[in-house]
Amino acid sequence: MLLIVGIIIILGAVFGGYALHGGSIGVILEALPFEMLVIGGAAVGATIVGNKTSTLKKCLSDVVKCFKGTKWSKKDYQDLLCLLFLITKTIKTKGILVIEEHIEKPSESSIFSQFPKILADQFVISFICDTLRIVTMSLEDPYQIEDNMQRQLDKYAHEVTAGSDALQTMSDGLPAIGIVAAVLGVIKTMASIDQPPSVLGMMIGSALVGTFLGVFLAYCIVGPMSNKAKAIHMQDLQFLFIIRDTIIAHLKGNAPQISVEIGRGNVPGVYQPTFFELEEAMKDLKVENKEAAPQSD
Repeated sequence: MLLIVGIIIILGAVFGGYALHGGSIGVILEALPFEMLVIGGAAVGATIVGNKTSTLKKCLSDVVKCFKGTKWSKKDYQDLLCLLFLITKTIKTKGILVIEEHIEKPSESSIFSQFPKILADQFVISFICDTLRIVTMSLEDPYQIEDNMQRQLDKYAHEVTAGSDALQTMSDGLPAIGIVAAVLGVIKTMASIDQPPSVLGMMIGSALVGTFLGVFLAYCIVGPMSNKAKAIHMQDLQFLFIIRDTIIAHLKGNAPQISVEIGRGNVPGVYQPTFFELEEAMKDLKVENKEAAPQSD
């Protein structure tokens, strides 16, 4: 919603200010389809030339993401902390080998199945299960596990932001492509130099629309959308940082409640459940996992 509001404000301020100052919108509207064909087509074509198919798909996905926003809600962060509590409590009370049946088939797990939205995210589940699988192989050094998890996060961050990086590259090139469109317009004008000044003025105005569009699209539309997409990705990465911090805290010998509390500290402020909200949520876990619920005084 904010993205749409922002675009409306941009269009109203730029074109409204131009019209109020006495500018002729007709000149821009007449040249707009042809200039957009040149500038938009060249920008899209250059992006296709310079990127892999997977990156191009991420570009489209990131444009949609700008309108939809972040993937995870406050409830999802709370659910994640509850999931991690159940996992660490099960390991603490029953031993690491008991968790194998859950990580081998998460879709059939009585723990994971309580949180369907998290279960549906393939990378999140793989990140948790693959880490715990290493632990079941007797690698329990928290520093080695943390290093391995961080490498996975760095790789994932690089891959997931490839689309927003490509959008930023497109934004950087749009002003120059606008100049190309303007030069083409000047060439067309020079070929009609025998026309009267009123006609030449209109043609030069149309040519300058290309420069305007290149700069306008770069700094008012594509660039901001690239920044927004990257910001959303960085926020969603916090979901994974919580997993890392909670598991590492557990491997360092902390109690499940303490490990989860350490993870809760990494939740973005706007989505962070309070200590008491999380405690109440953990009390409401399903009956088959009741033994994992925290004991109240």
